Amino acid sequence: MRLVKCWFCSSTIYPGHGIQFVRNDAKIFRFCRSKCHKNFKMKRNPRKVKWTKAYRAAHGKDMTQDKTFEFEKKRNRPERYDRNVTEDTLKAIKKIDKIRSTREADHIHKRLKPNKQKTFKSEVREIDQNINLIKLPASLQQDSEKVKVLVSKNKSVQNEAMEE
Repeated sequence: MRLVKCWFCSSTIYPGHGIQFVRNDAKIFRFCRSKCHKNFKMKRNPRKVKWTKAYRAAHGKDMTQDKTFEFEKKRNRPERYDRNVTEDTLKAIKKIDKIRSTREADHIHKRLKPNKQKTFKSEVREIDQNINLIKLPASLQQDSEKVKVLVSKNKSVQNEAMEE
């Protein structure tokens, strides 16, 4: 089963799916869906369309250079089937996927870290500007401390009647 990549968005195209366009110079363009085909016909650049992998790679949104991507490269050399090699390959694929997912998570965390600092600084600045909404003014704080209410400890006849 041969899986090919969409020329426009770089997603995988499974057999029997997608659209194939052959130019006059015999160059073959494969598209995963009509959305990609229409954007190609409108002569849009995939690096400028935000939902494509080319855009994400060009703008630092996705990891572009990592050793784990070398395993995904297409190899045209036929290999003789060997059960042990196949088992080892399947085990390696699982490990590589795990490594790639942790590295992608780290990449996203590093990408978002400067924004967290920026938002924290802006929130601190906003609190400093609007501190009067949070704290009582000094004059009101002093007044509340000065006022003391004296409560008599003697019970009156009326209070006793009310309590009953």
